[in-house]
Amino acid sequence: MPKLNENYLNLKQNYLFSEVGHRVTAYSQANPDKKIIRLGIGDVTRPIGENVIHALHEGVDAQASSETFKGYGPEQGYDFLRNAIVDYYAENGVDIEADEVFVSDGAKSDTGNITDLFAQDNVILIPDPVYPVYVDTNVMNGRNITYINANAENNFLPMPDQNVHADIIYICSPNNPTGAAYNHAQLQEWVDYALANNAIILYDSAYECFITDKSLPRSIFAIDGARKCAIEFCSLSKTAGFTGTRCGYTIVPKDLKFASESGSEMSLNAMWNRRQTTKFNGVSYIVQKGAAAVFSEEGMRQCKENIAYYQENARIIAACLDKKGIRYFGGVNSPYIWFECPKGMESWEFFDYLLEQIQVVGTPGAGFGNNGKYFFRLTAFGSRENTIEAMERFDRLF
Repeated sequence: MPKLNENYLNLKQNYLFSEVGHRVTAYSQANPDKKIIRLGIGDVTRPIGENVIHALHEGVDAQASSETFKGYGPEQGYDFLRNAIVDYYAENGVDIEADEVFVSDGAKSDTGNITDLFAQDNVILIPDPVYPVYVDTNVMNGRNITYINANAENNFLPMPDQNVHADIIYICSPNNPTGAAYNHAQLQEWVDYALANNAIILYDSAYECFITDKSLPRSIFAIDGARKCAIEFCSLSKTAGFTGTRCGYTIVPKDLKFASESGSEMSLNAMWNRRQTTKFNGVSYIVQKGAAAVFSEEGMRQCKENIAYYQENARIIAACLDKKGIRYFGGVNSPYIWFECPKGMESWEFFDYLLEQIQVVGTPGAGFGNNGKYFFRLTAFGSRENTIEAMERFDRLF
């Protein structure tokens, strides 16, 4: 009889968005005449830009000729895409090197898979509330997690406690689910803490493209010392609408070197490269052709048009909450609006209430952690028409 990974018994029965989907499906089947508006899952609705679509077609056409056909590609990503990412960072004032860029099928995969590089007995520091993948992947590995409170009192931007030691620190900014974004000084404090503790920051910047405040850093590597203590994950899912196309990238600086128990030096860049060449066959040439077009001048212009569309949706949601006097966070440098549930309701209770009363779907804050118990998340990724209608229903209800 095989011995199974019994850490799975410590997971919640359903992944958060699976439970949301189950409840919505049950309601829809019982009420087929009701129009349900989904503002819960962070999936985009605008089509991919024309420039990127053209590049994807070029990638497909290349597979039809022996002269241009591509089989197995480099597990780290093609140079044309890695160099385009380097140039994108440079435009935002950050210097990285192409061999520090690892192309993947998305930030979700990499934020989970990166745990392969670390021993089981590390001290893991994770904010609460938080994107569930950070927690669940470490529970699957049997690691003990220390939580740091993100709450309304600290604007859902917790700062390090100098009396607490951590080896691995998860930071997402702009944050999922709360929409809060760290400023330069706050991230500097986290980097200084990591350096003092000889720790690693796992920095999820999947929503950096929504930052409109130019004073806010769009990369952890804009912070002094970060190259010695941070790995950054990013994705084209929200930047370019690649939720179904799947492409992201992870930056692992070559400066990240630590001593093993025997005293030999270990490079996280080399380790991640070894991990990827062993367990990953790379992103398809076709998708990488499209991804490279994202970073062209025209590709980025078209992406920004879609982002502006979602930002206007966020403004519409926030305006309704302002009208009702409901406290909220995010919605400015983020596509997420995180607000207090009215009438003192808990978040799953409020989820059912919205679904039953006005057929609007959001995400219960409790699914992101204990500190989300009385909060709720709406996304700006719906259509303009649905966003307006959802807020009109919300306005009438409250």
